[in-house]
Amino acid sequence: MADRFPLVFSTLGCPDWTLEHAAEQAARHGYQALEVRLLDGETIRDDLPAARRQEIKAIMARHGLHIIALGLSTRFSAAGPAEREANLAQLCSYLALANDLEVPMVRTFGGDIQPGCTVDETVVWVGDSLARAVPEAERQGVDIVLETHDGFCRGAEVARALARVPHPRVGAVWDMHHSVRMGEPIEETWRLIGPRVKHVHIKDARRRPDGSWQLVLLGQGEMPCRQVVELLRREGYAGAIAAEWEKKWHPEIEEPEIALPQHAEVLRGWFQALPATSI
Repeated sequence: MADRFPLVFSTLGCPDWTLEHAAEQAARHGYQALEVRLLDGETIRDDLPAARRQEIKAIMARHGLHIIALGLSTRFSAAGPAEREANLAQLCSYLALANDLEVPMVRTFGGDIQPGCTVDETVVWVGDSLARAVPEAERQGVDIVLETHDGFCRGAEVARALARVPHPRVGAVWDMHHSVRMGEPIEETWRLIGPRVKHVHIKDARRRPDGSWQLVLLGQGEMPCRQVVELLRREGYAGAIAAEWEKKWHPEIEEPEIALPQHAEVLRGWFQALPATSI
C-alpha cells in the first residue's frame, strides 16, 4: 500500500554522506524524495557548476527519487535594507537553481527579531521581501516556503508575513518542533497557516531540566508528532512529510544509519493506523 504522505528525508541528517549514498539509502528505506539542505557536507550553494547540476539530476534519476525542496539560509529580518537586498538576490539565484534541478520549492527563513527592532516591522520586512521575489518565482515555476523558525517559529508570525504576499507561489513549511516548543498548539498553527502549508518538517524532542530541548528518535520524545500526522490527514493536507534529523547541528545524536530507517518505520506505522478517508 502506498504511503498516505510521501516520505522525505533531509540531507541535514547525513552530513558525512555523499548525495549518491543519501539517495541510495533513501530509496532503500522507502523514501520518495530528498530535501537537500546539505550537499558535500555544507549548505547547498546557489552557484553550482553545470556539470555538478547534471550529476545531481543523474543521481536522483538513478535511484528513482526526486528533490522536493532546497533548504536555504536566506533571511529578511535585518534592519538594514542592503542586507535584505543581498538575501533577496540570493533567494532569486536559488530559484533559478531549483528550476534547473527540477525542484518544486525552496525554503527560506524569516530570521530573528534583531535588537532594537519590533515584531511588527520585521513582519513587514519579511513579507515585503518575499513579495518582491514573486516575479522570479513565477518565471522559474518554483514555490517559496517560509519556515516556522527563528523569530517566526509560530504560525502567528508566519501568517502575518504571508498575509502580505497573497500569491500561490508563496507558502509555508511547518516545522512542528518549533511551533510546539514556542507554546503554540498544533491546531492553532494549522488554523493560522494551514491553507498556505506546502511542506512539513517533523522531528521529536525531549525537554531538558534547563528548558532546552534534546532531539530524540521519532516517537521517543514529548513532541505531538503522531497527532500532527493525524491532523494533517484530517485536514486534507496533500503534501509530503520530511523527517528532519539535525545531525549536522547536533553531532551527538544518533547516526543516520539508525535515524533514517527508524523515522521511516515509525511514520509508516502511523500512516497505516490512519482512517481510510479523512473525516
